[in-house]
Amino acid sequence: MTWKNPPSKVRLSLGSAILLGLAEGRLDAEPTTIYMLTYKRGKCSANCAFCPQSRTSGGRADMLSRIVWPTFQTVDVIPRVAKAFNTGKIARVCIQALNYPSVLEDIWSLVKQLRESSQVPISVSCQPLTKTDMQRLVTAGVNRVGIALDAVTKDLFDCIKGASVGGPYQWDTHLKALAEAVEVFGKNNVSTHLIVGLGETEREFVAMIQKCVDLGVYPALFAFTPVQGTKLANRQAPSIVSYRRMQVAHYLITRGIARYGDMRFEAGRLVSFGIPKTELLRIIRTGEPFKTSGCPGCNRPYYNERPGGPIYNFPRELTDAEIAEIEKVLCV
Repeated sequence: MTWKNPPSKVRLSLGSAILLGLAEGRLDAEPTTIYMLTYKRGKCSANCAFCPQSRTSGGRADMLSRIVWPTFQTVDVIPRVAKAFNTGKIARVCIQALNYPSVLEDIWSLVKQLRESSQVPISVSCQPLTKTDMQRLVTAGVNRVGIALDAVTKDLFDCIKGASVGGPYQWDTHLKALAEAVEVFGKNNVSTHLIVGLGETEREFVAMIQKCVDLGVYPALFAFTPVQGTKLANRQAPSIVSYRRMQVAHYLITRGIARYGDMRFEAGRLVSFGIPKTELLRIIRTGEPFKTSGCPGCNRPYYNERPGGPIYNFPRELTDAEIAEIEKVLCV
């Protein structure tokens, strides 16, 4: 693949920019992945109802979720990423892509420049691509790919990302792309995003976690975050207790400890995890289910929350007090 004009600019999450010394600020938790966002004038051609980057959103063009993404010259970013990886400060780069005609060329260019400067593992989070295009990304040096479902049912997907909101995406196309991505990148080298709080039941959410795992796709959990200017700006974030239940279910399923079929639901709500209480308590007390889920080396600090809380996904080890509070919330 060739490109006429390699992207001269790239966006970084503010935390990534601070870590690389390109911006000033204090970090409560340092990111262990450098988060990049492809740069273009204007917004994404998609129209996802929760996203400030969506085509009709009135939200800020430099935001994704609640994070600010300032713009930098690519030539200033690449060597700093290499140095951060070579000195052990980061474990990965994640290139997140808006949807626009030349995005694949921009991704390929960024990957090529990164790969020429270091062996940092690279993830790409993007819209569905053809199998051929995914194979080109592998050749360029991409280790993992993510294709975000976000919603966990076909009807919700249509209302959030599809034709009902003027979006280009289709449920069946996304699932097909995920299956093909597994063929190209290998089982467990493909991710998707599932957002808690878009109107699904807990049963529906857990069922989709299981479906992803059975497909060989790792589902990363996000809490819905209302952002000013988006179609869903007035929707409430999910309750912390419901999110904690989804985190425990996610941990059990992704590690093969229990399956969706082992769990019990009442009126759509998860009421039993399908394992003995002593084992459940042991797992909860490790704090592991409540840390950020994503690609290896991803801690995504404060993507869904403010440092003052409530913290949905912990970007660090939990304190004993935090674990005790979670145990109390879950009523275990």
